[in-house]
Amino acid sequence: MKLLHTSDWHLGKRLEDFSRLEEQKEVLNEICDIADAEEADAVLIAGDLFDTWNPPTEALDIFYRALKKLSANGKRAVIAIAGNHDSPERIESPDPLARECGIIFTGYPNTHVTAFELETGLKVLRSDQGFLELKLPGSPVPLRIIHTAYANEFRLRTYLGGSDSEEEMRILLEKKWKHAAGAYCDEKGVNVLTGHLFMVKKGGEMPQEPEEEKPILHVGGSQAVFTENLPEGIQYAALGHLHRKQSIDNAHCPVVYSGSPLSYSFAEANQDKYVILAEIQPGERANVREIMLRSGKKLLRYRAENMDDAMAWLSANPTCLAELTVVTENYLTAEDRRRLQKTHSGLVNIIPELRNGEAPGTAEPAVDLTKNMEELFSDFFLHEKGQPAGERIMQLFRETLAQNNE
Repeated sequence: MKLLHTSDWHLGKRLEDFSRLEEQKEVLNEICDIADAEEADAVLIAGDLFDTWNPPTEALDIFYRALKKLSANGKRAVIAIAGNHDSPERIESPDPLARECGIIFTGYPNTHVTAFELETGLKVLRSDQGFLELKLPGSPVPLRIIHTAYANEFRLRTYLGGSDSEEEMRILLEKKWKHAAGAYCDEKGVNVLTGHLFMVKKGGEMPQEPEEEKPILHVGGSQAVFTENLPEGIQYAALGHLHRKQSIDNAHCPVVYSGSPLSYSFAEANQDKYVILAEIQPGERANVREIMLRSGKKLLRYRAENMDDAMAWLSANPTCLAELTVVTENYLTAEDRRRLQKTHSGLVNIIPELRNGEAPGTAEPAVDLTKNMEELFSDFFLHEKGQPAGERIMQLFRETLAQNNE
């Protein structure tokens, strides 16, 4: 059985004043072509389908056209779960019509998928809260999916019960998954888990979340879900939320973030983007293959030593979206900025950097605008208070910034 794993489409997302809709349309068409070329039996989309709870009409149009094409008129199952940027109600609202195309939406961790059967042979064999078993056209074995769409901590506690204990939240998720796996997942089928959450290997390095992303399911990393919480019998874990493709663990089964199909902030500058193809036989480890995506514009950062250097680099990289830092003795003039913008249509940010970090006529250090918001806040707090911001203050700032972005 071949499963194509993708996530974090963020349809409708812009980069400053730049629309990404055409790039999004292009990369989704490429993903559809990959699904056809690889003869994928099912597609798993692990959340953050849209960038906002109320996406623009153009984003909705791109989304439904792509899913219809992916489903191949019901010959291929498409399972899409909600992420923290999605409205669970909006994600599930077209479900009756989507089912006719073999497209299954789950907006909540406890979603119970309605049974259906198509003429193509695609059929829901069993369904429970957070669990789905499918018969796929052309496959002699069933596909079992434990699915956990995003829910904030209040909703998750409502669904799972329990107290505010961080450790208990992990245990409750583990029990929920273990119950589903024990009840439905044996070696006579293919067993996978898909979720939109923050998962790490216990004791391992903490993966970095996207720069503009709201931290989910954890506070300061203390409530991340551990790979050891995954149940026995799961052969592949298809995750969403982190925008860089990465394998979190491979001891029990491959635990993989497919990453976003496009770079959505300059923290992702020059990243390659992928979809993941998992080939799985019942009772065996998944064989995982990364497939690089070619569509979309690269996001590039460059630090130019002077205006001539800046102009030359922009001319040599005409197709990217660029963030340009220009080292200068004085602030850039309006004419300098006009020259740069005229040279490159994809110039998103121009950052002047005063040589030696000093403004003309003063020894006061200039603000380093190449830093992200969190680093700038930390510098500001140190400057104002004379001491570093503690972790609690930094976490409050992250939460405030994330709420503002959302």
